Amino acid sequence: MRVVLMQIASPDDESIEDRRQRVADLLRNAPSADLYMLPELWTCGFLSSDKYAVAAETMDGPTISMIGQLARERDAYVHAGSIVEQNGPDQLRNTAVIVDPDGQVVHSYSKIHGFGHDSSERDLLVPGDHVQIAPTRFGRVASTTCYDLRFPGLWERIADGGADVVFVPAAWPAARVDHWRLFTSARAVEAQAFVIACNAVGEQSGVPFGGHSRVVDPWGEVLLELGDGEEVGVIDIDPRRVSDVRERFPVLQDKLADYSQITVSGAGR
Repeated sequence: MRVVLMQIASPDDESIEDRRQRVADLLRNAPSADLYMLPELWTCGFLSSDKYAVAAETMDGPTISMIGQLARERDAYVHAGSIVEQNGPDQLRNTAVIVDPDGQVVHSYSKIHGFGHDSSERDLLVPGDHVQIAPTRFGRVASTTCYDLRFPGLWERIADGGADVVFVPAAWPAARVDHWRLFTSARAVEAQAFVIACNAVGEQSGVPFGGHSRVVDPWGEVLLELGDGEEVGVIDIDPRRVSDVRERFPVLQDKLADYSQITVSGAGR
């Protein structure tokens, strides 16, 4: 399985329409692959919360329609990163989307943990409450988004669902890029799955984003890590690695079904 990570910036002075066209050109000219991936909310920019409403669209809106056309042209899956999804008349969500080689949406995930630190996401976007495990040519896949990396309970549910590959579109700031590296590696080891994480770069509202998009295998080996600028990364992975690791080191089988019954003494806050 060949994966192409498209680590792009969403500068404040670039219009959504111009950025969409720029990404289309990048996808058309990228190396041949089985799957292409983009960062979180790249159309409007994660920190450009004043653009959320104007950028909001449905699954048949301009961004996913463009991604569907490009998926057909490239005969490949495209992880569209995430969009501001119009989910009802007064409800916006941060929704990750995967389109298959026929141009059809085969997976979507609305970000469950809204970010509230120096961000309006939690106030403006409604959190999701559902994780989808979708079958593809290269195994069962799931998505989380950016801040979700910090919540192992969500990843435990994904591992229980049997995901082989977990995608993480993100707009993770440069100030906490060490945490980005830590969590992408830790979640891959915990879930015994590939973690394919595509981060934003450049500045939005004066805040620099960290880049360092990564591919981590189920044993925690970092197969690819990009730099901190706009970059296209290419990596070949073998999805059979997941079953191999799980069979040789069956830690997921040793997990208790319910940890709420474990008592904690001397606890306090």
